Amino acid sequence: MKKWSLAIMPFLLFGMSSLKNDPPVEHEITDGPYITYSANQLYVNYIIKDGDSLARKVDSMDIDKRSGLVVKVSTEVPGKTFDVKLKAKLQEERSVWGKPKKALVLSDIEGNFGALRKLLIANKVIDENFNWTFDDGHVLFVGDFVDRGQHQMEVLWLIYSLEDKAKAAGGYVHYVLGNHEIMNLSGDLRYLDPKYFKAAQLMNQQYVELIGEKTELGRWLRTKNVAEKIGDILYIHGGISPAVYRIPFDVPLINKLARPFYADSTYAYPNLETDILYSDNGPFWYRGFYSNRGNPLVELQVDSSLARFNSDHIVTGHTIVADTVSMWFNGKLFNTDTHHAKGHSEALLIEGGDKFYRVDANGNKNFMIKK
Repeated sequence: MKKWSLAIMPFLLFGMSSLKNDPPVEHEITDGPYITYSANQLYVNYIIKDGDSLARKVDSMDIDKRSGLVVKVSTEVPGKTFDVKLKAKLQEERSVWGKPKKALVLSDIEGNFGALRKLLIANKVIDENFNWTFDDGHVLFVGDFVDRGQHQMEVLWLIYSLEDKAKAAGGYVHYVLGNHEIMNLSGDLRYLDPKYFKAAQLMNQQYVELIGEKTELGRWLRTKNVAEKIGDILYIHGGISPAVYRIPFDVPLINKLARPFYADSTYAYPNLETDILYSDNGPFWYRGFYSNRGNPLVELQVDSSLARFNSDHIVTGHTIVADTVSMWFNGKLFNTDTHHAKGHSEALLIEGGDKFYRVDANGNKNFMIKK
């Protein structure tokens, strides 16, 4: 491992396998790690506190030695960290899945690591040490886990790390991208917390480069979908507009058309279908299910969407309509966007494929409907 002069103190890279015997950390990690690639080298960057200032710590290694690399990630609790092992490979996610025995669905964490941690622990997805405890269940993160909050890198690394832990137990983690993930990837950073601009400045880069195609998290985010169908449920961040359900899309085609343009900032799409997907009527931007609530035509629109995608239910985030997870049209539509930053953290729990509950960060479980 090469030591770089950019670091002002010994670096915080935490081993190639077990971290238990590592020396204690001398400085508080405030952001990172940012793992970037250049030629045949891998770089691990942290932002740390050095007295009253922030500083960059960086280390490098040959890419062919990255197998088994473990890095340490901080949390919102001072001194509490978790370990992340880099994936052996990244590949595009499937769009269509069978029905799991149980599933937990949440959205719109927006960089609030504390809310995410508490909600997952309370509902037995993880334990206090971030071990997977949800057995063969599936967890669905339905968009907007970045922006606004001060722990979005920690949130992303937790989701990243849980994927392999879930697979090892027979479960699965799904991450459906929302408009804020797309905004970050494409350089629309109007809602990004200022700390990330400072981090980028310390690394002599633009923030969008820190989640670009030469980074681990940037490559990983590009493997994700903007729509998934799991059993008889369609999961999208925003909603399905008439402009979408009137075009002969299926879920795999939506992802195939959308994925190449996640980081696009030109808005020059090659066809009408892709242009619709990235418009306000696209599945990660559309709010019409809720902005028009009370209009009897909305249920007809939901019915048309369900028929178009051969589904019985649609689950979204994106638009806060209540302090709780909410159900619409006798269970045809569920909204999982709650105001986590104000302490209203809830998720949707589905058991047996047909029983729906809303659950909260205190472990309370409230029955909603049985199919």
